[in-house]
Amino acid sequence: MAIPWQDLVREEDRPAKEASLQERAAVVGRVGIILLSCGTGAWRVREAMDTVARVLGLTCSADIGLVSLEYTCFSATHHYSQVLALPTSGVNTDKLDRMERFVHQFAEQYADQPIREIHLALGRIQRRSGNYSFVIGGLAAALACSAFVFLLGGGPVEMLCAFIGAGIGNLIRGFMIKKHMTTLACVGVGVAAACLSYVAVFQSLVAVFNVAPQHEAGYIGAMLFVIPGFPFITSMLDISKLDMRSGIERLAYATMITTVAALVGWLFALLVHSQPGNFLPLGLSPWLLAVCRVGASFCGVYGFSIMFNSPQKMAITAGLVGAVANTLRLELVDLTALPPAAAAFFGALTAGLLASLINRYQGFPRISLTVPSIVIMVPGLYIYRGVYAIGTNAIATGALWLTRAVLIIMFLPMGLFLARLILDKKWRQSD
Repeated sequence: MAIPWQDLVREEDRPAKEASLQERAAVVGRVGIILLSCGTGAWRVREAMDTVARVLGLTCSADIGLVSLEYTCFSATHHYSQVLALPTSGVNTDKLDRMERFVHQFAEQYADQPIREIHLALGRIQRRSGNYSFVIGGLAAALACSAFVFLLGGGPVEMLCAFIGAGIGNLIRGFMIKKHMTTLACVGVGVAAACLSYVAVFQSLVAVFNVAPQHEAGYIGAMLFVIPGFPFITSMLDISKLDMRSGIERLAYATMITTVAALVGWLFALLVHSQPGNFLPLGLSPWLLAVCRVGASFCGVYGFSIMFNSPQKMAITAGLVGAVANTLRLELVDLTALPPAAAAFFGALTAGLLASLINRYQGFPRISLTVPSIVIMVPGLYIYRGVYAIGTNAIATGALWLTRAVLIIMFLPMGLFLARLILDKKWRQSD
């Protein structure tokens, strides 16, 4: 049930700094739960709560999970505890940006205002609807997945089929989310719809244009819009800051989503007799391939940013960061002896450094730029091939693919961690 925050206000005209402990603590908790609903990590939620608490003359201790928040605020003589929870986990980078700006401006603009005015400001942020419609969200997923397919080695046929399949799949998933359907049902139905749409379009192309059957392997790309990039990345970052509860819960959530998506894709492949084979060679020169990778990386990251509700300026900025970082990663694999996991580390490090520099001048939250850039590097193809191989009793092959995937997934947040360690003074501190 929604919390009636306005009803917690007793003396409406007193400045926030002079309000009761309960009223001041409620502001701290509401800031924390709104930030948690945006998908950011526990460290950022705790830092924001501490910032607001200090301005209000309180000390805050918080225990933060994936969808729940327990905290206690201490004054000189009393303390007040509260437990808050979300119905589900989600991502909203636009709201995250507005909340970070609210926290940054809290001391100057809000500390001397009445508590009711602060709740009104927070309510306006909390009630903000998405920047894009279902149709735009579907097109964003279609763009991201078609670019993803090219980066995996697919050509125009695979890209076209993935574009239509991912668009339809994400459109259906978005409709189910609006109806408050449970997470696993949204993921499973969305993936099944994407794969079915891909095969339907592909078979139509085969019948009309006599397309080669090897192009069917691109159906994997049509379901990559469900990759849980935010919980994957924030889980490792939280664990690195010893926020074990939040990190483990986020990692379990991301693993659950990925596993369900891979299993649904595997079952679908069994029904239609498809398999994740290699893509047909594109025959592009190294220079032309590099240029195409820049464009595809930008489109993929831009599409994911729109799915995360980023405003246009933020989405374009994230796309530029991803174009540099992901192209560097792919070129390192092709032109050097670096294994994919090591190349992923340098790609993530580049994305983290660029995002930190942009944060200083534009104020965009780092995570709003880095996570879309990193999602394009998550080895969804490796994970699916591992699950598919294990499902067909090729245990050794499946274990090999999953091991490769795990190494890359572990190195991605390590690159972001190092970038934050270098350029963020607060991140380097343990207190």
